[in-house]
Amino acid sequence: MSVKTNCCRILDTHIIHYTLLEYEVDEDSLDAVTVANKLDLSPEQVFKTLVLVGDSVKYFVAVIPGNEELSLKKAALASGNKSCSMLPLKELQSLTGYIRGGCSPIGMKKQFPTYIEETAQLFDEISISPGQRGLQILIKPTDIITITNGEYAALI
Repeated sequence: MSVKTNCCRILDTHIIHYTLLEYEVDEDSLDAVTVANKLDLSPEQVFKTLVLVGDSVKYFVAVIPGNEELSLKKAALASGNKSCSMLPLKELQSLTGYIRGGCSPIGMKKQFPTYIEETAQLFDEISISPGQRGLQILIKPTDIITITNGEYAALI
C-alpha cells in the first residue's frame, strides 16, 4: 500500500508501529460505527477525533470510541475549560488541515491539547483515522499519547 498521509509520515519518522487499513468510503455514512463494521472491528475500538472550542483553552482535541457521545461537561473539565462546544464543521479544514470523516489527532496543522478517552487503555490497539477518508490505522493508545503529548481522560 503506497498511501502515506501526514500522520503516517510522522509515525514513520518516530519509528512508531501501526497497521494501515483501507475501506470503501460512503459519503453518506462517515461515522465510526459504519467504519468499524466495514473493517470488522468492534465499535468500542474505532475511535473518532473531535475538535472542540473552549472558553479558556481555545482549541483542543478529544478522541473517543466511535459508538459513544462526547460529554461536553467532562471534556471541559479535562481540558481546563468552564465550558466548551464542538468546532463548527466549516472551520475544521482550515484549522486542522483535515476534513470530516478523515480527521486525525496526529499531524494537524498545529498540535492542540489532546485527550483520549480513558477506555482506550482497555485495548492493545485502537483504530483512528490517519487523516484520509477510506483509511484507518491500528495503533497502541500509548503511542498516540506519546506522539500528541496527550493524556487519558474521562470524556464519555
